[in-house]
Amino acid sequence: MGWKEAAEPVLTRMPSVARPEGHVPFRRKLGWTAGILVLYFFLTNVPLFGLQTGGAGSDFYGQFRSILAGGQGSIMQLGIGPIVTASIVLQLLGGADLLGLDTNDPRDQVLYQGLQKLLVVVMICLTGLPMVFAGNFLPPSEALAQSLGVGLGGVRGIIFAQIFVGGVLILFMDEIVSKWGVGSGVGLFIIAGVSQRLIGGFIAPGSAERAAGLIPTWIAMITGAEPLPPLFSGGLQTVLFGQGQVIALFTTLLIFGVVVYAESVRVEIPLSHARVKGARGRFPVKLIYASVLPMILVRALQANLQFLGQILNSQLQDMPAWLGTYTNGQPVSGFFYYTNPIRTPEQWMWFVASPLGDPAPWQILLRIGVDLTFMVIGGAVFAIFWVETTGMGPDATAKQIQNSGMQIPGFRRNPGVIEKVMERYIPAVTVIGGALVGLLAVAANMLGTIGGVSGTGLLLTVSITYKLYEEIAEEQLMEMHPMMRQMFG
Repeated sequence: MGWKEAAEPVLTRMPSVARPEGHVPFRRKLGWTAGILVLYFFLTNVPLFGLQTGGAGSDFYGQFRSILAGGQGSIMQLGIGPIVTASIVLQLLGGADLLGLDTNDPRDQVLYQGLQKLLVVVMICLTGLPMVFAGNFLPPSEALAQSLGVGLGGVRGIIFAQIFVGGVLILFMDEIVSKWGVGSGVGLFIIAGVSQRLIGGFIAPGSAERAAGLIPTWIAMITGAEPLPPLFSGGLQTVLFGQGQVIALFTTLLIFGVVVYAESVRVEIPLSHARVKGARGRFPVKLIYASVLPMILVRALQANLQFLGQILNSQLQDMPAWLGTYTNGQPVSGFFYYTNPIRTPEQWMWFVASPLGDPAPWQILLRIGVDLTFMVIGGAVFAIFWVETTGMGPDATAKQIQNSGMQIPGFRRNPGVIEKVMERYIPAVTVIGGALVGLLAVAANMLGTIGGVSGTGLLLTVSITYKLYEEIAEEQLMEMHPMMRQMFG
């Protein structure tokens, strides 16, 4: 008996959201999407019951919070982290051909979806348990422990139960959007989280907890309410990299422009209908063919590495120096320092400021090199995995074109022939696009962005929003012309 036969009784009984039996009208899709988005914002503002006075401690995800969504100290504490981590495991297992699942087989599709849900539940436990019971991420309330008479361990159990429920909720919210709404839940939650921080970075008033946004800061500078040091005695640095955020604004606008331009760069393969004379079209192979979603997987790997470092630092009295030395909760040397991605200009511009831990220039350059290598190679590898596992590879694309009744002019109407044509473009464009997105993410992180959303978060938001716009336009087209729905399958 293989593993599929042994696991089938469990995987086929995993709870799931029922698929719509027929066509879902566009307005209803928008309604489901908007409803889930409102619910997501509501849950990110529901604090965890049982935290000590003053709220949560240090954020577990830290600099990765903008792309893993959720909210620190809320029921959405885990965000999409478990979903992304489970996807990484499945991508690696599928890429190594260890699962033996054919996603074109309906039975294997059910097994794959059940396995994904089971892995998400496992990752919720593996991520939530250390977060609650180790370190100072979610400190329990001693007063509540005394009043309930359950001890701190009991309060931690209550906190974990809420986190577990939040992780399961976001899993099914993602499934509802994917089946009944527009786009995907994961993409929607990333857009929501990054957009919220981006808008705050522009217009948020200053407070004791956070600095003012770009617009209030510049108003204060112009009116004289915010004094500036002399231009060549720190004033230029303040305007460019400090409170003025000129470089961050330039980087944010540049990323918007580059991503929109890259989305429009494509190789268009001409198509013609085999039966309808004069019906022609094009199959676009975009430069960012695999989208920027594989970047979530690369950054999630780094997030899990940093999480491991945080746990080891909190649990080991004398952690080996080669693993890392921590100052104020951040690695300043060792393995975990070099694998920690650069996020702000201050972390690498040793000639302008003194980075945390005051590392030597060669250490900073090595860290940049590791981050760049990790993102470029990881982006290309995960882009290939993404294309193969989501039905975007040459084989699946050829079958899709064949089933739609289209063919490539000048070639026989045969899936094998179409596949050979697609193999000339799709693999090469996938690798180039994945590496390019990784390079852009590192560059944006090094220069900084408005709201501190990270370069990867900004890339994801712009690209997902662009694709969401394309999908909405396609939905409206098929709503007005029902025959188009049959052509697109």
